[in-house]
Amino acid sequence: MKIGIPKESFEGERRVALVPDMAKRLVRAGLTVRIEQGAGIRAGFPDGLYADAGAEVVGDSESIWGGGAVDVLLKIHMPGESGGRHEAESLGDGAVLVGLLQPLQHLDAVSKLARGNVTSFSLDFLPRITRAQSMDVLSSMSTVAGYKAVLLGAAALGKFFPMLVTAAGTIVPSKVLVMGAGVAGLQAIATARRLGAVVHAFDVRPAVKEQVESLGARFLEIETIEDAETAGGYAKELSEEQNKRIRDLTHEAAKSADVVITTALIPGKPAPLLITEEMVGDMKPGSVIVDLAAEAGGNCALTKAGEDVTIGGVTILGPVNLPSSMPTHASQMYSKNITTFLDHLLEEGELKLDFDDEITSAACITHGGKIVHEATRTAAEGGGGGGAGND
Repeated sequence: MKIGIPKESFEGERRVALVPDMAKRLVRAGLTVRIEQGAGIRAGFPDGLYADAGAEVVGDSESIWGGGAVDVLLKIHMPGESGGRHEAESLGDGAVLVGLLQPLQHLDAVSKLARGNVTSFSLDFLPRITRAQSMDVLSSMSTVAGYKAVLLGAAALGKFFPMLVTAAGTIVPSKVLVMGAGVAGLQAIATARRLGAVVHAFDVRPAVKEQVESLGARFLEIETIEDAETAGGYAKELSEEQNKRIRDLTHEAAKSADVVITTALIPGKPAPLLITEEMVGDMKPGSVIVDLAAEAGGNCALTKAGEDVTIGGVTILGPVNLPSSMPTHASQMYSKNITTFLDHLLEEGELKLDFDDEITSAACITHGGKIVHEATRTAAEGGGGGGAGND
């Protein structure tokens, strides 16, 4: 069976879906691994490492995308326009595509995959169950994003993070407020604490209080909000009244914060508004907001995705695709996750798709010429869509 790894066509993407160590593992298992020339260079993995691992390094995209060229294609992003054609229309009939596809954001591409009889799996819809933990790409990439968010905030802040005792006097530590204590938020808390900041954190789920406090942060408590988490372990959309209660609680904390990091995302929905324009106006001049939900509309009313803006002396960062800014480790983590998922689909080196299995069925988007994922099918029929989450 042939496994293909193309160059990512998504603008600015530096990650690669499979690193040489994982390629070697697949080759040893009897699979043919074919990678497009230069696919791993931006992540720090030159072609020679793949060749040493036993992979075939090919110079033409047709050896990856041509109909029947590979049986399974491993990617990061949904196929897109490349070289005057749409990649989704290039895959062969019956091919299998695995990636972090975010289908609700790419309904037209999903329709093309269905028409081409491509079986596609999107790892952002894996269930939050024990068996799927080693495949959890969202958690891996959120770890990267949470870590990098603190570095961006520290770089933009005109202050030290830790307390310093110097000949010129004592420097008090910076105050960091983290909103959302999922994977990204917890990593942000841990990183800010390592840098010496005083950290406060908030989450709608009281159950995370112990995790927050174990990292050395103070948990901001609010009256319990029921049903804040779905059965699958993802955050659930709250009512406007509940969101207002959250904003009232965090408003005071934001006034004294030097850096605010927001991480709240709802898969398939616009990001909840946590920081209003009024709250920004009450923050200290020189303070910084890092909005990890920028790509889904932002947790801050003034966030602009992909831009840094300063309003009233407050700098608001709207970073996009943060995992790509740390491509080496992000690729290693992603590669481990996607290879584990591929192992789940294989039996004795051949594909065996068991749609009675919870992991397989939950992640499948298209199969047999149809859109089989319920939320994606509903969005496609209604012409709607939405963002997926980091957290």
